[in-house]
Amino acid sequence: MAQTAGRSLQLLSLLQTANRWSGPELAARLGVSLRTLRRDVDTLRQLGYPVHASGGRDSTYALGAGTNLPPLVLDGDQAVAISLALQTSPTTVLGLRDAADQALHTLSQVMPAPLRAQVDATRVTTIRNYWEFSVPPIAPAVLNAVGDAVRHSHLLRLEGSAARREPARPPRP
Repeated sequence: MAQTAGRSLQLLSLLQTANRWSGPELAARLGVSLRTLRRDVDTLRQLGYPVHASGGRDSTYALGAGTNLPPLVLDGDQAVAISLALQTSPTTVLGLRDAADQALHTLSQVMPAPLRAQVDATRVTTIRNYWEFSVPPIAPAVLNAVGDAVRHSHLLRLEGSAARREPARPPRP
């Protein structure tokens, strides 16, 4: 059973690295027959992973987008890269900083000790960048609406107002 579970995780990892794999290539990578590969694909489907297959002896396999977010299989480099990206995520979107911190905490909890040590050694201290403006964070709904409009090539009209500036104070004697 442990061998089958390990092979299923290895198959999942391979499916996440490419758009499409041929059945014979996957079977060779896993060191199994095409029949065993098909059983392993069925196991992944039963676990909720949407694996799409074309028919025939030379079928191809691809991991599709699902309706739920399934568990991901990451290698060490990917986990470290994600943790660094989460540490440096922008704070200009309302609520994103908290979500990034929670995701980083979740990822750190499941990391093996050597990877956790590597992430801790490369911990990023964020400081305000000169190009960041002191404006209120953007609501996610606004960001989604703008992104949707851009994705559908809709014309956007923006209205703005001049920034309020405090009048200059005379120097103190």
